[in-house]
Amino acid sequence: MQRMSMQEESVPDTATLLAMLRSLRDENEHLKLLVAKLQRMQFGRRSEGLNAEDPQCSFSLDGQSALAARPLPQKPAEDTARGQPSRKPLPAHLPREVHQHHVDARHCPDCGGELRAIGEDVSEVLEYVPARFKVIRHVRPKQACTGCHSLVQASAPERPIARGLAGPGLLAQVMVSKYCDHLPLYRQSQIYARDGVDLPRSTLADWVRETSNLLSPLVEAIRRHTLAGNTLHADDTPVPVLSPGKGRTKTGRLWAYVRDERPAKGDAAPSVWFAYSPDRKGQHPCCHLVTYQGAVHADGYAGFNRLFETGRRLEVACWAHVRRKFYDLYAAQDSPLAATALDYIQHLYRVECAIRSKPPDERQRWRRTRAGPILEELFQWLQSTLTQVSRKSALAEAIRYALTRWTALTRYRDDGCLEIDNNAAERALRAVALGRKNYLFAGSDAGGERAAALYSLIGTAKLNGLDPLAYLRHVLERITTYPVNRVDELLPWRIDWPTPAMGQEAA
Repeated sequence: MQRMSMQEESVPDTATLLAMLRSLRDENEHLKLLVAKLQRMQFGRRSEGLNAEDPQCSFSLDGQSALAARPLPQKPAEDTARGQPSRKPLPAHLPREVHQHHVDARHCPDCGGELRAIGEDVSEVLEYVPARFKVIRHVRPKQACTGCHSLVQASAPERPIARGLAGPGLLAQVMVSKYCDHLPLYRQSQIYARDGVDLPRSTLADWVRETSNLLSPLVEAIRRHTLAGNTLHADDTPVPVLSPGKGRTKTGRLWAYVRDERPAKGDAAPSVWFAYSPDRKGQHPCCHLVTYQGAVHADGYAGFNRLFETGRRLEVACWAHVRRKFYDLYAAQDSPLAATALDYIQHLYRVECAIRSKPPDERQRWRRTRAGPILEELFQWLQSTLTQVSRKSALAEAIRYALTRWTALTRYRDDGCLEIDNNAAERALRAVALGRKNYLFAGSDAGGERAAALYSLIGTAKLNGLDPLAYLRHVLERITTYPVNRVDELLPWRIDWPTPAMGQEAA
């Protein structure tokens, strides 16, 4: 009897078993969500857009909210029917080479009658002329004075790299190929070898180092301009970096700080400044922004929290990050609650579409009257839903992520100069994400700093609608003799020369 009582005591009661079951169920749901996210990242579509034909997309900005009665969005589906793309006219600035095609006869081949001109048909074919190298010889004749026998000779022209072989156009090509077109230096070396020009990877790496040092005053000018505004977008991304002596890589970080006031009809030129750090400690953004005062759009990374402790900077959270958490649940589990959250957030973004490039006071008025009621209803729905789901579920985690940042998430509603999300910084980091897939890692911490400098220049040129290759060549032709106290004149929005501009990036 005593033995049986001991066995009975070791059997968990019903409440314990139910708690264990709930814990295992939550863990199972979390693992399923993780697997679904990884599968979508590896094999699925990257877009997080919903079905454009869903009835919710016809939301009217009339200040009415009543979202609870709206149908849930459908599962995102791949596009099955694609229309034929329309052919655009060829760019007018391209040179034209005319080829005339005449009939070698003056009489009709059928009846022998005399032929006369009645018009012509013109068609155009786009052709490509391969890039080519050329050698520029600088000849400086020497002259001697017949009286005093002194030597007279013209001064040698300045080169971007002292005693270097590369001209400004070639240096610009190497930099843009690596940091804009994502071609590693060893691939560039192979490409140049096809033209019979031997440029080893080590030589190209030396050129990158010297060019980065040469352009450092201009990068500093971009930093000052970026941090001089009242609003800023901040984000970071990992960069593998070789760790000397260990035979492996470590994880460095590239931090992007974007100033872009165009959505609020601001007059300041857009710019992006990149900074490198060997790790992701929170002290780095504090050092980067030590002189900055204003609003900072950022994600939920805890390292940014120290920025807002002194009160000199205002936190503005990102609705895109909130949406992404619910979208992952919706795409993986067809969760109707996640779909409802997406419905609310989509209506917030439709308000933003209507006020893009409007003055700040108008944006503030629209947000308070249109987005305000939606935010209040969403807040009540989040609080109510949190009490109905398991505390350890992924949905509860997504809801808590939003509620704990609610003050920072709704700050944009009352300030027309702020943005609803931090997508400006994420767009700036896209080039880094594409590049690291090709060149795999940076050679050292110094290489990461050089990458940050050139990403700053190329990214700022693109934000201002300039061709990065033409811009860098223009700068490298002048910066060696340019006064340091006037280097701001070489910023992308201050130079003016006739060159085809790139398509303006979305504000």
